[in-house]
Amino acid sequence: MTHPAPSSEPSRPSLTPPPFHSPFEQPDVAPGAVIPRPEAPAHPFPQRSPSVARAGRSAPLWVLGIVVLVAVAVVGYFLNAIGPAASLIGMILALVPLAVVLMAVRLIDRWEPEPVGLVVAALAWGAFVAIGMTLGFDLLLLWAFGPDSAFVADVVSPVLQAPIVEEIAKGLGVYIIFLSARRAFDGPVDGIVYGALVGAGFAFTENIQYFALSFIEGGAADTTATFFVRGILSPFAHVMFTSVTGFALGLAARRGARAGSALGPWLLGMAGAIVLHAFWNGSAVFGDFFALYLTLQVPLFVLFILGLIALRREEARLTRTRLAEYAEAGWFTEQEVDMLATGRGRKAALDWACSLRGDRTDLMRGFIADATALAAARQRAISGRDPHAAQDEQVLLQRTTAARAAMFAP
Repeated sequence: MTHPAPSSEPSRPSLTPPPFHSPFEQPDVAPGAVIPRPEAPAHPFPQRSPSVARAGRSAPLWVLGIVVLVAVAVVGYFLNAIGPAASLIGMILALVPLAVVLMAVRLIDRWEPEPVGLVVAALAWGAFVAIGMTLGFDLLLLWAFGPDSAFVADVVSPVLQAPIVEEIAKGLGVYIIFLSARRAFDGPVDGIVYGALVGAGFAFTENIQYFALSFIEGGAADTTATFFVRGILSPFAHVMFTSVTGFALGLAARRGARAGSALGPWLLGMAGAIVLHAFWNGSAVFGDFFALYLTLQVPLFVLFILGLIALRREEARLTRTRLAEYAEAGWFTEQEVDMLATGRGRKAALDWACSLRGDRTDLMRGFIADATALAAARQRAISGRDPHAAQDEQVLLQRTTAARAAMFAP
């Protein structure tokens, strides 16, 4: 690797905390290509070819076709079984917890945001395909045991059928995203984001049904009680369950696992999701739900949040490590690496850009996003799982160079 000449620019104190070793740290499996010294870009903001930019970063057309077909069937079922008025009321109420969940997912995903198309695809899979698969299994249970089976209603459905069938249906969507959008599935945080989105979509449609039926059967009083339990106490339940599946696949992705080698982690993650789901439902069927909610579910959710914080710190550490390699070759200053590797540093950079003539915040946002994507691209190259990583690297290096020049332009 070529090292640049020492810079005469005075250094400033680092904005980042001292380095640390993370339990989620993964070993490198390849040294990565030698980083060339920077040269002036040929174009201000070069772009990748559309086919390369989308390859491995979007859902395939057949998945979108399945989503559309199942969505039509699910909407038709709701309108026929529940009615348009009750369905509309249920949907309006279900939008409240969905908005809360999406804001939380956005916070998790701020470091390196996922492609919008995949975010929509994950939500749609949970909202329509996973729900459709679950409804289909419900119909099989009704056919096998009859509509009046107390055993199915009280035990099989909440404790066995719901956790197993629902988590398999949701987990299948996460696995398909892993297979078809490998370049956007970089690690555990990405897996959690996609799992959370699938779970959020599923919970949204399921809540429509619960809220609508409560309104039909018990009016405003029952609807309020159902909304309190599902919309206030447990909006993150499905999100947390399916995130376990995504986390397992994210660890496999960080190791460069292919479809076959990721099958084991996927099954293990779904097993964890099924256990959590069954435990949640079982607490409502066999025990005091509110007592178990306070003593077990809330601490479990706190542990989930702490795990996310640890994973975010690992993302920041990985960004610092990879960008430091580019800094050694002269593409970034050490101060810029410090800035890009922490949330506090990024905020300070955006505040500074806002104070420049003409407010250059958008330029700084682009610089931060491209630099973060550059670190992720190098990690994909080092893990040997992205044949397009070298092309991404060249484009992103030129874009960050052009953005820096534009930032200091008079």
